[in-house]
Order: sequence, then C-alpha cells, then structure tokens
Amino acid sequence: MSEVAQTRPSVRVRVQRLGSHLSGMIMPNIGAFIAWGLITAFFIPTGWTPNADLAKLVTPMITYLLPLLIGYTGGKLVYGDRGAVVGAAATIGVIVGSSVPMFLGAMIMGPLGGYCIKQVDKLFKERIPNGFEMLINNFSAGIVGAALGIFAFFLIGPAVNSLSHWLASGVNFLISHNLIPLANIFIEPAKVLFLNNAIGNGILVPLGAEQAKTAGKSILFLLEANPGPGFGLLLAYWVFGKGNARQSAPGAIIIQFLGGIHEIYFPYVLMRPLLILAVMAGGVAGTFTFSILHVGLNAAASPGSIFAVWAMSPKSSILGVTIGVLVAAAVSFLVSALIMKTTKDKSAEGDLTAATSKMEEMKGKKSSVAGALTGAGAAEATGHIAGLDQVNKIVFACDAGMGSSAMGASILRNKVKKADLDVEVTNTSINNLPADADIVLTHKDLTDRAKVKLPNARHISVENFLNSPKYDELVNELKNK
Repeated sequence: MSEVAQTRPSVRVRVQRLGSHLSGMIMPNIGAFIAWGLITAFFIPTGWTPNADLAKLVTPMITYLLPLLIGYTGGKLVYGDRGAVVGAAATIGVIVGSSVPMFLGAMIMGPLGGYCIKQVDKLFKERIPNGFEMLINNFSAGIVGAALGIFAFFLIGPAVNSLSHWLASGVNFLISHNLIPLANIFIEPAKVLFLNNAIGNGILVPLGAEQAKTAGKSILFLLEANPGPGFGLLLAYWVFGKGNARQSAPGAIIIQFLGGIHEIYFPYVLMRPLLILAVMAGGVAGTFTFSILHVGLNAAASPGSIFAVWAMSPKSSILGVTIGVLVAAAVSFLVSALIMKTTKDKSAEGDLTAATSKMEEMKGKKSSVAGALTGAGAAEATGHIAGLDQVNKIVFACDAGMGSSAMGASILRNKVKKADLDVEVTNTSINNLPADADIVLTHKDLTDRAKVKLPNARHISVENFLNSPKYDELVNELKNK
C-alpha cells in the first residue's frame, strides 16, 4: 500500500505537468482566440453586424495565425526565442499539409522544433570557430526549421488530419445522440484535481475551434467554462453553510461567476467530497440544455466568467447559453443543498483549513505537507532561507499564470503596499517562473512542481486563494526583518 501511495503523487504531477505544457501553449494566445471569436461573432453572415469584407479575416486567422502562435509559443517554452522561431517554421509544414485547423499539429511541432534546435545547439556549442557564431547559429536554425517543416508536411500533417477527423466524428456522434452532457461526469472531477486548464485549453478549445470554423459555433467551448455549476455550489454554501465557508462564499461567488476563476470553488467541494456530485449534476444539466437548444460559443471563453461567455455567444445563442448556465446553477444548488442538509461533515464543518487537509489526503500527499501549512513551521517545511531583508521579488504562480495567481498576487500586493514594503509582487505560470524570484507562492497542490522549476527560492503553499493566513504571516515576517 505504501508503494502505491508514493506513486500516486508522481503520476498526478506528471499529468498536471503535461496539462500545463498544453495549456501553456494556448493561454498566452487566448487574446488572439478572443480576437478571432469577436470578428467571427460580429462579421460572419449570421453575426451581430454582418460584413462580407471583414469576414474575410476569419479563415486566415484560424488557419494560419492561431496555429502559428501556438507553435511559436510551444517552441519558446522549450528553448526560448530560437526554439520559438524553429517551432513556428516547423508548424507551417503541418498547416499546409492538412485541410483542418492545425492546433493539435502545432502543439506537436512547436515543442518538437524547440527540442531539436536545442539539441543541435548543444552539439555545436564547443565546436564553432571564432567569428562564425552568427553564421552557424542562423543556418542551423534555418536548416532544422526547413527539415521539420518538410517532415511535418508529409507525415505529421496527414496523420493529425486523420486524427482530427476521427475526433471530430466522435464529437459529432456524441452531439447527434445527445450524449455530450456525459462528458461533464469526467470534466468536473478533473477540474477539482487542477486539470481544468489541461482539459479546457489542451483538448476542448482546439476541437471547438475546428468545429466553430464550419458551424460558426461550438458547444465544446461551454463544457469546462460554464460558470453555472460552481455558482450553484457556492450559493448553497452561502445559504446552508457554516462558519468561515459561509462567510467567504459571497466573495467567492463574485470571483468565480463574474471574474471567471473557477479554482476558487475547488476547496469548497473538497470540504464535503459528496458535493462533487452536485457540480457533476450541474454540468450535465447545463450541457444537456445547451445541446437541446443547439447553442454554442464562437470561441473560447477565458476566463470562465459569465461576461466572457456572453461576449463569445453568437446572436442566435445568447439566450440559450444564459438559460443553460442558469439551469446548471440551479441543479448544482439543489443537489448541494440536499447533500448539505442530509449529511454531516465530521471533520469540522465549514472549516476551509480542514478542507485543504482533505485535499491532501485525496490526492496522495505526504502528511508532512499538512504540517507545513499549519503555522510557524510552514517556513521550515517549504525551504525557509535567511536574509529575508533582501527579498525583492515575490511571485505568485499557478498552472496558467492568469487565474488564481493573478487573484492571489493582487491580494498580496495590496497587503505589501499597505505595509510600506519595497517588494515587487507579480504572478506568472509555473513554467515561466523567473530566476530572480526570492519567494514563490503556489497552491499547495502545485508547490512540488514549482520547487522543481525554481529549487533555490523559498516556497510557500497557499490553501484558500481568497483569504489565506499565509499572506499576513509573510508580510509580518518581512516587516519584522
């Protein structure tokens, strides 16, 4: 049993790391996806303000711009600017060698391009004669990019093209047989395990974009981004909860439903594990409503805010999308209320700290991590270092670098400012942690990955993004120094 327990965290971390790499190629380019979605929503023949000339932007953006951005970003994640350039060059081969938008192909060729040029640079690093550095560096990147582009054109493009048609056929089968709501049975639990970015940006967004190209909209954009299930759960806590959970629920509702940061409700689910059934039921009900009303979004709604969902809704779908979100919220609220009224939480009901301990147990964490989060011992367990008076940069990191980390950094930044401390507080993704970060704050489920990325920094684990005692502890510690 102990061996199994020890392997579980590593498997989970590997899955999260893969999802992080996938979403890391999409999230920095979400602005471009939204730009394409807005142009589609307004200017196609069925849009809000049809315009035949401006509608010509739609196809080049989804065919060339978005895949190239993904390939460029994927290469950059692996090997900086040189990897980005070679990744983009390799991606153009897969674009031209296929007949569908090559998001999946770009996710393959971008990192592959970065990896290949990285290995070539290692090979020639000590062998370049003086004065020939620029010549060899430029030509090696060009040769590798050209070779990978040709390779992608003849092999990867057709292979991904066939895979995309197969996946699209599977999605269409689910939609035509009204089975697509069953996807939420798997999506909601995966979200609570912090795989929301992997599912949303790594799988649903690319498939949805391909579907939207032909149909003008896609229900797939709504499966993970629907804010209804989380809203219903938090509303039930506000009405039926106790203690700190009830008091923090209104603020969490604003952040989740309006701000689109779904991670805020994950600890509330784990406070009562049975509540996973509530968000699953809400997700299934919402998606079923979207399906029977034949609605979808033009592009990805990111973050999953109701405002982003409305902004990406075509004119013919906005009412149906709103109804589906409300149905999801209502079902989630009713199931949550039923569970909360008929069951007892034996581990201190309403206590978010107890909930995060449950999160550790469910995810196979070692017990020492819990001790690291219970008070003054946190600094020692997370790598306390001397010389706190020299702290210049605090970084709040999350999986994508745009959701919970932005919220946590904003809260901590205000506390640092009020304390009159000359310390920079910023946020980023774990993959892009800067080398000059002195202190790194992450959700406790992501701290292990952050330590691997930046082992020399001090790492602090946070449980509740909205109201973590670690913020005040850190600020007081810095003030005292």
